[in-house]
Amino acid sequence: MNLEQVLDVNTKNIDSLINSIPNVEFEKVSHHGHRILDNWDDLLILGDNLKILKALLNNKNIYKRVNLIYIDPPFATNQSFSGSEDRTATISRSLNDEIAYHDTVIGTEYLEFLKERLILMREILSDEGSIYVHIDLKMGHYMKILMDEVFGRNRFINDITRIKCSPKNFARKGYGNIKDMILFYSKTKNYIWNEPRKKMGEEEIARLFPKVDRDGRCYTTTPLHAPGETKNGDTGKEWKGLKPPPGRHWRCSPKELTRLDGEGLIEWSQSGNPRKIIYADEARVNGKKMQDIWEFKDPPYPKYPTEKNLDMLKTIVNASSNLGDIVMDSFCGSGTTLVAAEILGKHWIGIDTSKAAIKISEVRLKKQKNVSAFTVLKEKGLKV
Repeated sequence: MNLEQVLDVNTKNIDSLINSIPNVEFEKVSHHGHRILDNWDDLLILGDNLKILKALLNNKNIYKRVNLIYIDPPFATNQSFSGSEDRTATISRSLNDEIAYHDTVIGTEYLEFLKERLILMREILSDEGSIYVHIDLKMGHYMKILMDEVFGRNRFINDITRIKCSPKNFARKGYGNIKDMILFYSKTKNYIWNEPRKKMGEEEIARLFPKVDRDGRCYTTTPLHAPGETKNGDTGKEWKGLKPPPGRHWRCSPKELTRLDGEGLIEWSQSGNPRKIIYADEARVNGKKMQDIWEFKDPPYPKYPTEKNLDMLKTIVNASSNLGDIVMDSFCGSGTTLVAAEILGKHWIGIDTSKAAIKISEVRLKKQKNVSAFTVLKEKGLKV
C-alpha cells in the first residue's frame, strides 16, 4: 500500500471498515471511586483500541456524545519503551526494566493504523467535539495530511508547537530538538471553545502598559481597525467623519465605537487618530490570550515513558470541554488526560493496549481526592 492509498479516505466505506473489525467483549476487572457526578461510571479499558472504539460506537451513551478526544499515539520510532519503579525513561534504559509498550509499526502501515482509528474517533465525537493529536516532528507533516483527509481541511484549527524539554547538547549534525506538535481539529464549525488565557507577570505588565492616565492607572492602546476592507456592513462605514484606513475595517460597529468613546475608552492622538484604551487592571484579572507556541515541559521523572505535562492537558480539557462532558483518550498511557478530566469535573474514557499503562493510570486515578466512580475493563481473554 502506498501513501496515496493510505490517504484516500472515502467516508462511504465507513460501514465496510466497521464490519471488518472483530467484535469485542469485556470483562470487569475492578471498580473504584464514588458517584459524585451524574449516573455514570468512567471507563478505563485494556485492549486493542480499534475493537474497543467499534464497541463504543454501539453504545448509545457514548456514540456522538464525546466532546473532546486527545491522543498521544506511538510516533513510529521503531523502538520498544520500558520502565521500572526506579526509572521510566525513553533514553536511559536498564536491562532489568519491564517493557511498557512496543512502537514498531512504521511507514504507510503506521498511517493506515492511525487512519482506521481516527475515522472511528470522528464518528464517536459529538457535533460540538474536537480532537487534539500529539505527534513528533518526524511524522507530523504526514499526520497533518491524514487529519485533513479524515476531518476535512476546513476543520483544521491549529498546529501547536509544544516545547517539551530544556535544550540538549547531544552530539548531532543538526539543530537540537526541544519541540513536538499538537494538531487541533474540530468535527464541525460549532465546536466547544472556552478561550484559555495565561497569567501575566508584573514585569510583563509594566512593559506592555507603559502609559499612565490622570488617575494613575497604567494602560496601553491598540488600533481600532483591522486588515481587510468591508464593502457592505457597519464596520466599513464612516464614524465621526472618519473611515477606516485603506485596506482595513473597524474592529467593531460605529455604534460600539460611540459607546467606547462615551465611556472614555478611546484615546485620540493629536492628529485625530483614535485608539482603544486597555488598562493593566484588566490584564491582571483576565490574563493574555494563549498563542500557538506552548511551553509545557514533560516530567523529568515520569511514571511512564510517554507521560505528558498535566498542566498542558488541563489547558486542553478546559478549552475544549464543559463541566460534565465526556473526554476520551484512546492511547491513554500514564493516564494524564484522565487525571486532568477528573480534576476538572469531566467524564472520561481511557483505553490502552499496555497493561503497564492501565495499571499506572488506575493508581493515579485512585489517588485523586473524591475520585468519581470508574470501572476498569479488559478485552475478554486478556490476562491482567
